Amino acid sequence: FSELKNKIQSGYNLREVVNLIDELRFRSHKEKHEMSHLYEGKIKNMGNAGRNGGEYYTPRPLIKTIIKVVSPEIGNKIYDGAVGSAGFLCEAFNYLKKPVETGLKPVSTKKPVSTKKPVSTKKPLSTRDMSVLQKSTFYGKEKKSLAYIIGTMNMILHGIEAPNIVHTNTLSENISDIQEKDRYDVILANPPFGGKERKEVQQNFPIKTGETAFLFLQHFIKILKAGGHAGVVIKNTFLSNTDNASISLRKTLLESCNLHTVLNMPSGTFTGAGVKTVVLFFEKGAPTRKIWFYQLNLDRNLGKTNPLNEDDLAEFVKLQKKKENSGNSWSVDIKDVDQNTFDLSVKNPNKKDETVLREPKEILAEISKLDKESAVLMDNLQLIIENGKANE
Repeated sequence: FSELKNKIQSGYNLREVVNLIDELRFRSHKEKHEMSHLYEGKIKNMGNAGRNGGEYYTPRPLIKTIIKVVSPEIGNKIYDGAVGSAGFLCEAFNYLKKPVETGLKPVSTKKPVSTKKPVSTKKPLSTRDMSVLQKSTFYGKEKKSLAYIIGTMNMILHGIEAPNIVHTNTLSENISDIQEKDRYDVILANPPFGGKERKEVQQNFPIKTGETAFLFLQHFIKILKAGGHAGVVIKNTFLSNTDNASISLRKTLLESCNLHTVLNMPSGTFTGAGVKTVVLFFEKGAPTRKIWFYQLNLDRNLGKTNPLNEDDLAEFVKLQKKKENSGNSWSVDIKDVDQNTFDLSVKNPNKKDETVLREPKEILAEISKLDKESAVLMDNLQLIIENGKANE
């Protein structure tokens, strides 16, 4: 509670707050569900405040899409080393607890029936599966006290009764100490943008860099099991930075993992963060042979009043299954990537860069308008100076 400050000066007000909270009921599933929606709304508002854009809130449509692509299964150990408000773990829980599609119900073979068609059936999760989801599926770490409390509460309200969230600085652990028993099957994460880490923290990693997200990526690669899958949000500059640390990290990722998909997000995806991001989808254990890129192009600007939605990402999910090429998607063979810089810049070969040139008349009209505005400003300044001299 070190980051929480009690601003209620009056004991009477505090008593009133306690009484109101005591009236809240969330024992039943319906009440918990309603409370979780209210809580999510508050977290979203914190994310939209601008100060901590992506720190507390990753857009839920993006999280749901990442989970669909990574496709975790019951029995997997799912991990987020920068858990924040626990959005990834909560949505993964929602994804896994849905009734299981058992496929087509077989038609009896005793009597050939031509009129009956096989039907799709769904069965609820078994008691054992629910126990696995509750106790040994979701794991996370969070450095900041406030985010740790928010994330833990969010998981409880979503139905995860005993969250396995540890209050610690993930990056303070030396990755050379990670053993097989410490590894996870699935990693879903959105590490902090633009943070800077001290020299002593950087000593825990083979590739030294002050960039927080790049240290997290090294941690994720190391702690992922062989054959494990990951979906990680990171700044798009990671794909093209020319510093030694970025080049070495891209090389490590491509050689130790199969980076099969890169989703390029438009600006405005994270309200207040002010950075463009990509989502890296990779599987550990085999080197990268071919990367499928998808560039999300929307016919609107994203922002507080016009946020990202799941329909925006529907084409990506559909095409990603077979890595199909389209106007927004293409594949790059690893042998075509520069082997010195490992530059993975998003360059859509289907779209030619066209500079829209204005008509000369339009340019001259704007110049004339700007000249008139400048003249008015100069006149006003002259008046201010003359009035100042008159008053001396």
